[in-house]
Order: sequence, then structure tokens, then C-alpha cells
Amino acid sequence: MITEVAKAKLNLALHVRARRPDGYHELETLFAFVEHGDIVTVAPAETDSFALTGPFAGVLRGDGDNLVTRAARAFRDQFGGGAHAISLDKRLPVASGIGGGSADAAATLRALGRLHDVALDDMFALADRLGSDVPACLYGVTAIGRGRGEQLEPVAGLSGAPVLLVNPGVAVSTAEVFRRWDGIDRGPLPADPRTGRNDLEPPARAIAPVIGEVLDALAAQPGAGLVRMSGSGATCFALFDSAASRDAACEVFARRGWWVLPTRLT
Repeated sequence: MITEVAKAKLNLALHVRARRPDGYHELETLFAFVEHGDIVTVAPAETDSFALTGPFAGVLRGDGDNLVTRAARAFRDQFGGGAHAISLDKRLPVASGIGGGSADAAATLRALGRLHDVALDDMFALADRLGSDVPACLYGVTAIGRGRGEQLEPVAGLSGAPVLLVNPGVAVSTAEVFRRWDGIDRGPLPADPRTGRNDLEPPARAIAPVIGEVLDALAAQPGAGLVRMSGSGATCFALFDSAASRDAACEVFARRGWWVLPTRLT
């Protein structure tokens, strides 16, 4: 049995440059990943099976065609390997801007690759076909992403930095957030991408105003540095100057009944 962590993905910056003729958007983003996420386990089996557990399993239950099962089928079509028993412990909220399904698909590919001796680089094209964020999640390292996000340039990160993720319990449609983007190109990532912005925050806040409340509350916490919404929302995060200040902030948000994840950048 092989176990992989589907690490939550953060966009430390996300600049939307243009709408493309193929329906996608031209992006420049700084991907980062945290230690925690969903848990994917894969084992050889006589027949295919998929089991779903975890606090957010109910949102996906009954969906027989998800990114995990699609990744497994695509892997077998390309590399073989037979049938597998796959389980997903769904610990991250769904439709929350932190890579959820993409990270799960990437973790499934990594597990299958380890099981059948297939290198990450050999699975890149397959990951790209599964979704724009899947290649970044496949490698799980801090990187600048361009194009749809699949053109990756690894960069030095902030490994070990304490970070707090907060989600107010609102699912936001990625497609709707992109649809509401105003189409204005506000420029490329700066030399230090962390000083950039998230161009999807205004349309996401228009859909779910509580995102602004989360961001303001995070920025007010002692020790908080970089505060931003991740992806298309609604999860927001703050980097902290110490684990102690992060944990103190975590208690504040937990009392509100919001989903929180105290963790570290990898």
C-alpha cells in the first residue's frame, strides 16, 4: 500500500493577464504548498475500487467520476498497472481555492508512480491533461506558474514558515469567479512575487463578501505578515512570524466556527 499527502496548494500571488481564445486564462502565479492536506492511499487489487472518508467526504459522495478516479484511469491507459483499491481521506474543504481535487489527482499519480516505478517527469503531460493546477501539485514545490499554470519555474521558497489557512464555510465556483474577472491586465508578477496580488479576489469577494471579513481579521492578528486569498477562494491564509502567533490566531478563528488549518510551508 502506498500513501501520499495531497498537500494544500496556496497562491502567494495570482495575476490574471488575459482571456485566451481556448477559454482558459493566461496566468502568472506563485505556487506554494503546505505540509497538510488530503490523504490518498493506493494498493494493487483484483478489481478497481474507490473509498471516500474524512470530514468533507459527504460533499463528494455519490460522485463516481472525480479527479482521483480519472487520474487512475488515465495512468492505467498510459502506463498499465492493472486494477487498484484507492481511498481518499478528504480533509480539505471542496471548491475552496487550495487545490483540492487537483492535489488529490496529483497524489494519486504520485502513488501509482511509486507503485509501478514511473517517474514524475514521465507523468507531467498526463497531469496537464487532467487540469491546470495538477502539474504544480504533482511536484508540490514552490514555483512560478505561467500559461494556464502548467509552465513551471521552481524558485526558492519559505520552507518552514508558519501559515494559517481559514475558510468561512463558503464554496465559491472557480468558473464563476473567472467569469466575473473584469478583463483588465494589471501587469506581471514583480521581482519578488510575494509582493504581488490576487486578481481573483475582487470577483470572489463580490460573490462571497465574507472573504473580506476573513482577510481583514487575518491582517489584524499579531504576527501576521503576508495575508491573501488563495486561488479563486474562499480560503484565505496568513504567514506568521512564529508558530506561537499562528496558533494564537488559530484559536481566534476556530471560536468563530470557521475551518482552520495551522500548518507550515514546505
